[in-house]
Amino acid sequence: MVANNQRMFRVAWSVLKNKSDAEEAVQAAYLSAFANIGSYEGRSALSTWLTRIVLNEALGRQRAEQTRRKSLEQRGVSMLDDYRDALMRGSDSDTPDVAFAREQIRMVIEQAVGNLPEAFRTVFVLREIEGLSSEQTAQILDLPVPTVKTRLFRGRKRLQELLAPEVKAVLTGTFPFAGAQCAQMTERVLRVL
Repeated sequence: MVANNQRMFRVAWSVLKNKSDAEEAVQAAYLSAFANIGSYEGRSALSTWLTRIVLNEALGRQRAEQTRRKSLEQRGVSMLDDYRDALMRGSDSDTPDVAFAREQIRMVIEQAVGNLPEAFRTVFVLREIEGLSSEQTAQILDLPVPTVKTRLFRGRKRLQELLAPEVKAVLTGTFPFAGAQCAQMTERVLRVL
């Protein structure tokens, strides 16, 4: 379980976009896997088999939630998603300002990845975050390898588009050269002239 927890959590989160829901999906997937271990045929790695189980569990929960939402919306009840925890926490050895900056960056990236279309998001998580090969990802998602590659390419492109405004806003204030620095440089140049 320890060897597969992170991957399974990330895959579940890529579908459900909610930490507690993803944790529940992983737990249910493990229970299902243990109950059905006799059906594991060994045609793929155990981690691939487990990942496919958690993916199916997450997709099933997503469908159930969509059905529930539609039912409630038809009755006029509004639904709110009011929180999303960070995927991972930073190291405790970081200085407070580094830890804060890392957390801010993590939240921006997590939000951008969460806003990717589901097909791109799941491929992105498996390939870029989990480091799986295109072949492993294709096997888990039951897709052709070229489809995985196309979705990864499109997901990366869309992620760049989603992050571009944030990056631009940060870069606008980067490398400030004003105030005393600017005045000192101007004085040096004027002395040389």
